[in-house]
Amino acid sequence: MRLSIIIAASALLFLIPLASQDSFAQVNSGGFQAGGVNIDGSWYVGEGLKVGDYYSYNLCHVDYLDCSDFDMAMWVQEEVRVGTEDKFRIQVLIYDGKKIVKGHMDVGQVAPEPTGGSEEISSYRSVYKSSIVWLSAFATKEIDSDGVYLTGKGPKDFRAASWGKIGNIGGQQILPSAQETISVGAGQFDSILLTWKTGGQQSKVWIVDEFPFPIQGKTFMHVSQGIPPVEYDFELLDYKENVSSNPFLNVETTAAKQAAAGCPEEFLKTKFNESTNTFSMIVKGVYGPKIVKQGCEIEMFIDFKRMVNPTEFVDQVHYDIAVFSDPSKPPIQTVSIDEGRAELYTASGQTHRFVIAEQPPGKYIYAIIVYGTGPEHILGGNPDTSGLMTFDVEVVKGGNTSFVAPPTASITEIPQWVKSNAEWWAEGQIPDSDFVSGIQYLINQGIMKIPETAQGSGSGSDGIPAWIKDIAEFWADGQIDDNTFVGGIQWLISNGIMKLS
Repeated sequence: MRLSIIIAASALLFLIPLASQDSFAQVNSGGFQAGGVNIDGSWYVGEGLKVGDYYSYNLCHVDYLDCSDFDMAMWVQEEVRVGTEDKFRIQVLIYDGKKIVKGHMDVGQVAPEPTGGSEEISSYRSVYKSSIVWLSAFATKEIDSDGVYLTGKGPKDFRAASWGKIGNIGGQQILPSAQETISVGAGQFDSILLTWKTGGQQSKVWIVDEFPFPIQGKTFMHVSQGIPPVEYDFELLDYKENVSSNPFLNVETTAAKQAAAGCPEEFLKTKFNESTNTFSMIVKGVYGPKIVKQGCEIEMFIDFKRMVNPTEFVDQVHYDIAVFSDPSKPPIQTVSIDEGRAELYTASGQTHRFVIAEQPPGKYIYAIIVYGTGPEHILGGNPDTSGLMTFDVEVVKGGNTSFVAPPTASITEIPQWVKSNAEWWAEGQIPDSDFVSGIQYLINQGIMKIPETAQGSGSGSDGIPAWIKDIAEFWADGQIDDNTFVGGIQWLISNGIMKLS
């Protein structure tokens, strides 16, 4: 009987994937999941890093444009002394969509975390620190100074039950889980898989013995409910040794091209604060310059706000930025295509973008297009919140574009006392009919001017939606501008609720 059990158990081993046969994960006496891979050796971030190494990664982090990916190439140029510490100086080249950025960073030799470098790559340096070398919080080089170990962390064994616990609420143990052979852009590697649970998903990072950086990783944010978004994602694209000269020397950066073209460093930013054409949300922000030289950048700060409360952000917005020369035809440029994506996304409802004006001289319509809202993995999100808003940009060739662009002309002329009527109506002190009659009178008498609006064919008996009253209240309180309030009036006219004679 015992022999048959042994034979059955032996046969079962052949059904277990090869990657897990060398691991011996278990639940220890403390009640948490323990790991360990049955392989000799240990590892730390930066193991084997040396002058002349070249690495190229594709990576992203949630804190940089909601995990918009870019390529980052690094060449270890030399060892430098900074204060009392020896460091590696690494030259860096970034390909971020159509933008090319160069700079350098100094990293430690105990842990290759960046401690300084060029301002131009500061945001990319932060992504590198929070993704590729994130494990240095648990595994570093150990320095022995007269028998005293200075780091307190040191390399971590592949056989260890745990490498430590992640710091967020409900954080799980980082476990050496399996030996796996994986393929990435740089080739095929025999690796050790590290795993931990976050937000109900399993985060994974693959490391290679005596290789300084992980070769691949995909981790998730901690959330209390719903599907957790990706925190960071990276893959090794290329690796070389003994590179003796700077491989980025002859690469021209976007900043250098723009400096040669005379692009201004200082310019006036034009504000916008308007509802989408469907009144699904308010799009607020600034952009500039309004008149831009061909080949120069337009900078945009964009906030998506709720119609019912413009002080609150709309989260999980699927959107794009498009350029039209003729609004009746497809766009001639979209930022998503420039960056090789299906769409843009912001989890927080805020974003900071740059668009290079590559079009020939002329006037163009820029549109911020909202496809919908919802989790990132649902392409387009819920289309019930779709809509767009537009603004004008003029592209010029030659000359000086550092002048102050004129402010956007107001499309409305509304006396201040009109806000009092709107506030009384929003508070229920006057009925809908009195509010509509009052607005009709103001428009017909030319006291309140709005853009030409097609008259709707409705009977005029439909009630006024609650969101129109919200807009009136926020407008009376100064929380939204005249244009957004007028947009609500235009909706009443185009839907036949308000008649003009």
